[in-house]
Amino acid sequence: MALRCGIVGLPNVGKSTIFNALTTSSVPAENYPFCTIEPYMGIVSLPDPRLKELKKIFNSEKTTPANVEFTDIAGLVRGANKGEGLGNQ
Repeated sequence: MALRCGIVGLPNVGKSTIFNALTTSSVPAENYPFCTIEPYMGIVSLPDPRLKELKKIFNSEKTTPANVEFTDIAGLVRGANKGEGLGNQ
């Protein structure tokens, strides 16, 4: 089970840029509001050096690092809860 994290904020503030940096993706990150309409999702594996030591201690055959699922969500605008803006399409 992965930890899930949504990247939310106002339109055109860099959410997709952060998403690309975290996930090494290349989703569009343009300089105009509502470049992102549909959400983008990416999963990042988090290596942990402690896993190698735990594997030795418990004589485990397999180790599985934690995962984080990031979602790049369309920009939020005033009134979005009432269906205003483009991010809810």
